[in-house]
Amino acid sequence: MTATTSRLSRIAGAGLLAGALALSACSNSTDNAGTAAGIASPTAGTSVDKQHNAADVAFAQDMIVHHQAAIEMAEVAASRAQSQEIKDLAGRIGAAQAPEIDEMTSWLAAWGEMTSADSMAGMDHSPMSGMMTDEQMPRLEGASGADFDRMFLRMMTPHHQGAIDMARTEQADGSNPQAIALARSIEASQTAEVAEMEQLLQTL
Repeated sequence: MTATTSRLSRIAGAGLLAGALALSACSNSTDNAGTAAGIASPTAGTSVDKQHNAADVAFAQDMIVHHQAAIEMAEVAASRAQSQEIKDLAGRIGAAQAPEIDEMTSWLAAWGEMTSADSMAGMDHSPMSGMMTDEQMPRLEGASGADFDRMFLRMMTPHHQGAIDMARTEQADGSNPQAIALARSIEASQTAEVAEMEQLLQTL
């Protein structure tokens, strides 16, 4: 397993455990409101459909890691990007994908498919389409200005295309209605963002 994948796996594993704890605290502290300590559950007011198959589990587990990588890239853009349009795009990516991670984590908890941080760290997520290599993230973190902007777009575009492929697989093979609906939403939103990034790249 590469250093990059190991880091992302540890992040994702921690996210899964945190999500499980948040979900448990939520259910213990209130029966109907769906909140704990004033923080809304990602599925507040909506029960999790427990119907699922292996494709649904793979989609949720892998997309959590994939989203974490995109958020990590977006956070770098906040300080390194020169273009305000790219900073705005990165902000939208983080704002959209963080709640989706919470939502998918809540599904895994409800399905009894939670994975511990240790076992998640041992998984090899590298075959996922669009994920960065060991060399790419340090290069991105070391870039700035217009060079960063071009590199960010050239890395985030295939990353999004990988997520689109994963979302299409879930729509074809999954059985959980909520997971399929999220996959459909991810395909639509990230297809639009790919078009936006391709247009932005032409202006740099």
